[in-house]
Amino acid sequence: MSKCIFCKILNKEIQSEIVYEDELVCAFKDINPTAPVHILVVPKTHIENLNAVQQHHKDLIGHVFVVAKELAKKFGIDEKGYRIVVNCGADGGQTIDHLHFHLLGGRKFSWPAG
Repeated sequence: MSKCIFCKILNKEIQSEIVYEDELVCAFKDINPTAPVHILVVPKTHIENLNAVQQHHKDLIGHVFVVAKELAKKFGIDEKGYRIVVNCGADGGQTIDHLHFHLLGGRKFSWPAG
């Protein structure tokens, strides 16, 4: 996916503030944060969006949530609470066509979400 900005970050073609990386995912700080802690957890496998997730991705998706939990602890938001957001499609607010998970915390959130 040569035009995908997240693929370029994963391939180290674009610099980013990476806070975690393993063989399956990479996590980095969002360049336009909406909370004091705003980290994107991005699968290294290019999956366009949540609608493109298949049965064989279930271990990867589970791994994303384990990593998010550990990052919440690392950044000190695990005790007070945090939010994980996945946007899907234009109406869902997805702006980059590569599945990613927003880890948000460090402030109180309201419901319903925007």
